[in-house]
Amino acid sequence: MSRPIVTQMTQTQCPHGGMGTLMTSNSKVLIDNGPALVQGDQGTVAGCAFTLPNGKPQPCVTEKLLGFSTKVQAGSSPVLLQNPPDLCYSAESIPQGPVTWTNIQQKVTAL
Repeated sequence: MSRPIVTQMTQTQCPHGGMGTLMTSNSKVLIDNGPALVQGDQGTVAGCAFTLPNGKPQPCVTEKLLGFSTKVQAGSSPVLLQNPPDLCYSAESIPQGPVTWTNIQQKVTAL
């Protein structure tokens, strides 16, 4: 089943409400006025206030995006697709929970 291609205009959040910012190495392929993200691109998270029960802060700081197309490329890299299992991670590389996708373009999809 095809899924939307992620662009730099896509908005994301961590499971604790921190806002994600997506960055891409692609500057040539635009979809709905936003550069398409490609395999290897990631997001950063700001404003996550997650704290462990013992009081230690453990905020989400990165979003690892792993769902890429097997058929569509931007340049020589596969484009990234909306992927429900993508995860947010703490600075200690501890999985914190799934990326929440909002405002993702629906005009272009891929397998």
